[in-house]
Amino acid sequence: MPYIDSIQRQKFSSVLYDLSNIKIISKGELEYLLFFILRMYMSDRKICYSELHDTVYACQHVADEFRRRFLDKREDEAIKNNGDI
Repeated sequence: MPYIDSIQRQKFSSVLYDLSNIKIISKGELEYLLFFILRMYMSDRKICYSELHDTVYACQHVADEFRRRFLDKREDEAIKNNGDI
């Protein structure tokens, strides 16, 4: 997953700070926020296969990174605690 440098991150700091003070309580709320961001990203882009594909691919990269950092570790802990299949 590509990471952006600290200078690029600065433009998002205030909105991420505001968002960090809001408790996302359901999968529906999480999906709403993610969809809103995707729609905002696409708002000034040409609706064509390559743009749509890149947007979906970015979501997949994020999902893969989340899985690598959190879900895979949880699975490894469960195997360690409960034994492998």
